[in-house]
Amino acid sequence: MAPRLPELVRRARRLAQERDKLVEELAREWTAALRGQGLSATDLDELWAGLTEEAVKRLRHGEMAGATPDAVRRETHEVIGRVRARVEGELAAGG
Repeated sequence: MAPRLPELVRRARRLAQERDKLVEELAREWTAALRGQGLSATDLDELWAGLTEEAVKRLRHGEMAGATPDAVRRETHEVIGRVRARVEGELAAGG
């Protein structure tokens, strides 16, 4: 088992990098789509809540179907939270 450890670490790092790139890409797209829309903080809260719930539903029946509901929800909240933080930071900085 020990000889596989370096391979697994490399794979985990690669997957984390891919995930980071996807988060950045998605945040750029959402920032561009939301910029200038005049959405209130409440509007944004509702948007992120809706996106999170939709993602949880899709993941439970899709690629994470074998995961526990708590794991799906945690993963979804983490990813959407990262996208949200980037988008809201960019919107605040750029108008």
